[in-house]
Amino acid sequence: MTTATTPRQRPAALLLTPAAEARIAALMAKAPEGTVGVKLSTPRRGCSGLAYSVDYVAEAKPLDEKIETPGGTFFIDGASVLYLIGSTMDWVEDDFTAGFVFTNPNAKGTCGCGESFMV
Repeated sequence: MTTATTPRQRPAALLLTPAAEARIAALMAKAPEGTVGVKLSTPRRGCSGLAYSVDYVAEAKPLDEKIETPGGTFFIDGASVLYLIGSTMDWVEDDFTAGFVFTNPNAKGTCGCGESFMV
């Protein structure tokens, strides 16, 4: 007997907290015309080598990881996925700062100012 199976959906490379999803929704609500989503990448920058960068994007690239959120589409740069697997992205605000905060199990170290990380 042959049984048809539905392919198992692959888990997202990155977990977004409810606060991060809410921030993505807020960004998408005021995004420039033509924006298709918000994208996370890890460009080479800083003392430790890699940094987190979140930007608007006007087109999806074929190798980008795509995560649908209630407020809009979130992309992860295809070249950055391996550095981010298993990470959590949160949005944190306090009296003095506001920004995305990353918990990345792949990071082997960060620079003193917390601006960049190494894997």
